[in-house]
Amino acid sequence: MSDSAVAEEAQRSSSTSESVKSFIAGGAGGVAAVLVGHPFDLTKTRLQTAAPGTYTGAVDVVKKALARDGVKGLYRGVVPPLLGVTPIFAVSFWAYDMSKLLIQAATPNRTNKELSTAELAAAGFLSAIPTTLVTAPVERAKVLLQVQGQGQGGTQYKGVFDVVKHLYREGGVRSVFRGSAATVARDGPGSAAYFAAYEVTKKVLTPAGASPSDLNLGAVIVAGGMAGIAMWSIAIPPDVLKSRIQSAPTGTYSGFMDCARKTIAADGVAALWRGLGPAMARAFPANAATFLGVEATKKLFDKYL
Repeated sequence: MSDSAVAEEAQRSSSTSESVKSFIAGGAGGVAAVLVGHPFDLTKTRLQTAAPGTYTGAVDVVKKALARDGVKGLYRGVVPPLLGVTPIFAVSFWAYDMSKLLIQAATPNRTNKELSTAELAAAGFLSAIPTTLVTAPVERAKVLLQVQGQGQGGTQYKGVFDVVKHLYREGGVRSVFRGSAATVARDGPGSAAYFAAYEVTKKVLTPAGASPSDLNLGAVIVAGGMAGIAMWSIAIPPDVLKSRIQSAPTGTYSGFMDCARKTIAADGVAALWRGLGPAMARAFPANAATFLGVEATKKLFDKYL
């Protein structure tokens, strides 16, 4: 085998290894995010989907959940994201790294190997497309479990598998994947802001003479938190519509734009920002935990594999 062939084979092997690392590290980061952020997410979803007057605010949601079910009430609907979080975040971080490689391959004559902020944002946007294949059904089941029991209604679903079975029986695969367009509308721009904000913030916080790839825990925590804030500062309106589409009875909305029109007509433009408080409260700690999990896992791989 020629030297060039050996080098090409080594490059392919290294690329595959990095892809596997990104996939597993993303899953580890996702588990950390769910454990830290689920109570905030439940509060956000209930504020977004409840009838006007049901709650006076985020604190009222928490008080009523605790009064009804105790602490476990704050983790209602946690099984779908825990089951789905590994593939969701694994695919997201894998797709982000692959998108960066794709952008570099599409610009072979570039003078700087580092991607610009715009290119990092583009890679983030592209990462949301394959991730939606996992995110949409997981979010659909999670939302239905989260809103269950918030009014006077009883328990309709026994768990995540019961939800999926019910949805499939009700409308097939289409019902399971309801809200996919809204998910892309949320996660495309959101992921662009998410990954770009992380990379830029981490670079700014990296001490002079050090590399952003070095594990600086303080920089990772702050950069991860800022990434979450950047994402959710623009993702709430499509997230509100996604939650409503995914939790509403079949036939309530014909699509994303129909949901937007009906939501604004019924509750005003302000309804598109419901749940902003819990989402922003969750954004920093949950995403700091995400990137800390990702970076720590990658560092472990580099050290022992």
